[in-house]
Amino acid sequence: MVDEPVRTYVVSVVEAEHWRAVLTTKDKAKALAWAREIGDKVRVDEITSQVDGLSGKGLGPAPSI
Repeated sequence: MVDEPVRTYVVSVVEAEHWRAVLTTKDKAKALAWAREIGDKVRVDEITSQVDGLSGKGLGPAPSI
């Protein structure tokens, strides 16, 4: 089975010279609709997960500190 990368869309708004991520969704159309609704000083970023081939390979428990 081949793992497909998962795309997540982040809608961010600039606030006092800093970008604030305010909404996330897996639906591109919904992200663009939110951006239009918010108005100025907004951007939509796409984040794609990396498929590293290690998922489910039995890496063992996390080490205790």
